[in-house]
Amino acid sequence: MKKKDLYQIIEHLPKRPGIHGKEKLFNSAVLITLILINDEYHFLFEKRAQGIRQEGEICFPGGMYESDSDDSCMKTAVRETSEELGIDMNNINVLGRMDTIVATMGATIEPFIGTLENTTPQDILIQETEVEKVFFVPVSWFFENKPEVYHIALEMKSCIYENGEKKVLFPAKELGLPEKYHNSWGGIRQRVLLYRYKGEIIWGLTAEMVSQFLKLSQKQKATKHTGTHNA
Repeated sequence: MKKKDLYQIIEHLPKRPGIHGKEKLFNSAVLITLILINDEYHFLFEKRAQGIRQEGEICFPGGMYESDSDDSCMKTAVRETSEELGIDMNNINVLGRMDTIVATMGATIEPFIGTLENTTPQDILIQETEVEKVFFVPVSWFFENKPEVYHIALEMKSCIYENGEKKVLFPAKELGLPEKYHNSWGGIRQRVLLYRYKGEIIWGLTAEMVSQFLKLSQKQKATKHTGTHNA
């Protein structure tokens, strides 16, 4: 490679670096949905219907990015929220976007923050094929109740067993790689947050999004306090 070739590569680097291999992942978007109830903002959570992916789990409205119908991930979040809650898109006010989440199960999630305008809990007509029910939790409750913290261990496997037979996915032994790669390796611990609210378990990525939302609120309060103090 000559110097000019190297600089041609540099010239073609992305102006806004993204996530390598993102097109191979399950790409989705969710709306961290807020609704005013008695002059106080509440999170709206869904419980996923039985018989669908991740059935029975608690989540925010959202779903898979559809390149044919969505010109952006924000459009995905709004479209899915409208479909799942049976409300008009015009009543969904997107306020901003949080950091992209890259999940260990091979997915990316783009979390947006939005409010339901001109909407009451009684106006919501859930899409029952996807949503078992919705419930509401005051944002203030999460400030007053810290999450339980657990961990899971993530392992990578070069072989698995299917129908009682060993299937080699990556021939580490034949390639002469170190022995630790011949079966499984890693065991990296990952934090799992969990909130218990009136018999419902809010955990995993949904709990992480709630936690990040709270941190942003705390940063805003800290910035406001500092500004006032300096003044």
